[in-house]
Amino acid sequence: MTTPDFTIDELTASSTIVGAGKLSSSPEKKLLTLKIVESLLITILLLGSVVVIVAKENQTLVLYGVISIAISLVLLIINRQVFQDFKKAASEYEANRKAEISTYLLDKRSWQVNNFTPVKAKALQYCQDLINDYKNVRNLSRTIYYILQITTVVFSGITPILVLVDKIEAGQTWLKWLPVICPAIASILASIVTSFPFQKNWVAANTVVELLEAEVEKFILGVTQPYRLFDTADEAEQQQKASQALEYFIRQVNTIHLQQVQEAAEDKQQKGDKKEDKQQESAQSQQSA
Repeated sequence: MTTPDFTIDELTASSTIVGAGKLSSSPEKKLLTLKIVESLLITILLLGSVVVIVAKENQTLVLYGVISIAISLVLLIINRQVFQDFKKAASEYEANRKAEISTYLLDKRSWQVNNFTPVKAKALQYCQDLINDYKNVRNLSRTIYYILQITTVVFSGITPILVLVDKIEAGQTWLKWLPVICPAIASILASIVTSFPFQKNWVAANTVVELLEAEVEKFILGVTQPYRLFDTADEAEQQQKASQALEYFIRQVNTIHLQQVQEAAEDKQQKGDKKEDKQQESAQSQQSA
């Protein structure tokens, strides 16, 4: 994720977003269809692989299996790209829908529909992109952390059982290596968990997601003072408050994002300093010896 340089001027210059009401249907409905298609393609891919492995003596079945695997892979790649495009369209649709909520709290004047609502939708889309990025980081870090932890526990737990393999006359040489291999794998996985802060990244990303989502709700509903536009009936004052609310919202979003980026940079710097200190201590101990 890059450092945001998003300003109100950029919002105004690129606020040519189609209103959510002009969309004939929600892209979210198509996302479900694409998900189902993806599941079917993965199923065909797995079945083709099973056919190739099981019926390897039947050349006809193997040929059909290879063809089905190739076609499934191509269609899966195309479907994935289409899914990403529709996902982006769904995100824009949702941003427009949220931006129009404020028009129900205000009088539907031309400046609100033509200027404020599209720009507000662009600001919400910008924030939603950050939220999606942090959600991806959160989900990936959490998945890796759980997989490593569970795998470490499994390999550590079966090690005492595998010690009994030495007493079994199985006639398989590789079985005798299992009591050595499994603890080694468990040790490596445990080292990976402690060396890379997957849990910390997951918790930090989740915190940022919650903060950004809370800020979005405040901005949409106008429940806090900086976002309250309907306290006055004067159109000029409403326009001024709308501009101030947009600036405040972008500033808050950037502050939340930049704070997380700075914390990550500081953690990296601290690790580098600790590594240098250890190297210096090691060099001094060698010299004294």
